[in-house]
Amino acid sequence: MDPLARTLNATRSYGSVTALDGVSLDVPAGQLLGLLGPNGAGKTTLLQLLSGLRRPTSGTVELFGGDPREASRRRRLGSTPQETGLPPTLRVQEVVDFVAGHFDHPVPTGELLEQFGLTGLNRRQTGGLSGGQKRRLAVAVAFVGRPDLVLLDEPTTGLDVEARHGLWDAVRVYHRGGGTVVLTSHYLQEVEALAERVVVIDQGQVRADGTLAQVRSLGPGLAASGCGPRPCLSWRALIASTAKATCTSCGQPTRTRWFDSSSARESPSLTWRCRRPHWKRHSSP
Repeated sequence: MDPLARTLNATRSYGSVTALDGVSLDVPAGQLLGLLGPNGAGKTTLLQLLSGLRRPTSGTVELFGGDPREASRRRRLGSTPQETGLPPTLRVQEVVDFVAGHFDHPVPTGELLEQFGLTGLNRRQTGGLSGGQKRRLAVAVAFVGRPDLVLLDEPTTGLDVEARHGLWDAVRVYHRGGGTVVLTSHYLQEVEALAERVVVIDQGQVRADGTLAQVRSLGPGLAASGCGPRPCLSWRALIASTAKATCTSCGQPTRTRWFDSSSARESPSLTWRCRRPHWKRHSSP
């Protein structure tokens, strides 16, 4: 069976900067695939190529067997970009109904809002929503057309723990129904919770592709995987073990590993940090 989406030696450059470098990737039907990598790795660029928002500088990109820039190929696609702009004066139900009007058999608005934890907000203007509520709405409309493939670019950005888990549950329900998902993240916990296949991207190249266990097993040998003369510590950290550790700031147990790739390139040490108030004093990942 042909994959729903595919790239073959796809490269995307912006002047002298190569954002994606010869990436070949197949997305088969029914798979939940996690693209894992640090900021600036090329994950967003890859999703933009698959959704037809950008064209490759070289190589081939296919969506449902054709050019993703053709509107007919995107009828079965749902997508949430990393940043979305919702019209502030439109009500939540109006936003959903507007997107639903582009599809023959959309998910009923009430059902969709309930699935993404937005029940009771249908009459509220989007400008009056919290940041987390806006993000959930932006993700929800990606599913309104009952797509065969959904692309989610860092879908839980700005969500608290409860909202994040609720969104994960909605994605799982869609996947159990036969849907295909490609999501990006730089949080190992998110990919670990959702994905059955993990593709690690760094510096525009695929560094690893397999199950989470298979990708973890590559950790000790990353220096020999084509990262260059020095170990690629930025993504080594991303697939490092999430075993219980101690926050370096307060000494309390934590399972959240924050990682600064710029400092790590000077030192192989990794830093564990928890989410207590002092966390805000740390540099973000």
